[in-house]
Amino acid sequence: MTASVKKNVPIPYLESGDRLTRHEFETRYHAMPDTKKAELIEGVVYVASPLRFNSHAEPHSLLIVVFGTYMIMTPGVRIGDNATVRLDFDNEPQPDVVLLIDETLGGQAHISDDDYIEGAPELVAEVAASSAANDLYDKKKAYRRNGVKEYIVWQSLENKLDWFSLQNGEYVLLEPGADGVIKSQVFPGLWLNVQGLLSGEMTQVLAVLQNGLDSQEHQVFVQQLSKHS
Repeated sequence: MTASVKKNVPIPYLESGDRLTRHEFETRYHAMPDTKKAELIEGVVYVASPLRFNSHAEPHSLLIVVFGTYMIMTPGVRIGDNATVRLDFDNEPQPDVVLLIDETLGGQAHISDDDYIEGAPELVAEVAASSAANDLYDKKKAYRRNGVKEYIVWQSLENKLDWFSLQNGEYVLLEPGADGVIKSQVFPGLWLNVQGLLSGEMTQVLAVLQNGLDSQEHQVFVQQLSKHS
């Protein structure tokens, strides 16, 4: 006696807390075209709630302004907004911002045939409500383990920004210099006036960034990238 086969079984919806493989996650995600953001972190599904303006949308946009300006002035560097990243078989996050070096110029991530990022971008930035958010726990572990070189978390409700640098397999917190500026270890010339960003003084932020873009180290970096092209 043969078992009956059920036909046209609907694909289950993604639910926060589901434990799935990356293949199962993608299958369900593609079956839910109205879902704006869902992530697989350490094999667990997280479906995002509607995003608030002050605590997420605006900080997110300000990060895009900073990193987008840097990208425009640095040929060979690419920026992504909410791009799906296939980190490994248990992790498929959708970070708020990614900054990466084009794979043809020596970047460590690449764009798949179906147009997703595969591997670890050089830099990832996330906006989190507070230090209790998953961005500073399992997601941070996944980024570290997969080799994301710099990881930024803006905790909007606490008005705090942490910038981590991957050193010897561990994330080390970068501290601002005496001038209040953090300088990227991976993207020369990417200088951030942290207090200016947190207070919304974008004129100051962009002025400091311009100083970084005018620096000798940024010019050398651009020349290095051009040699690979």
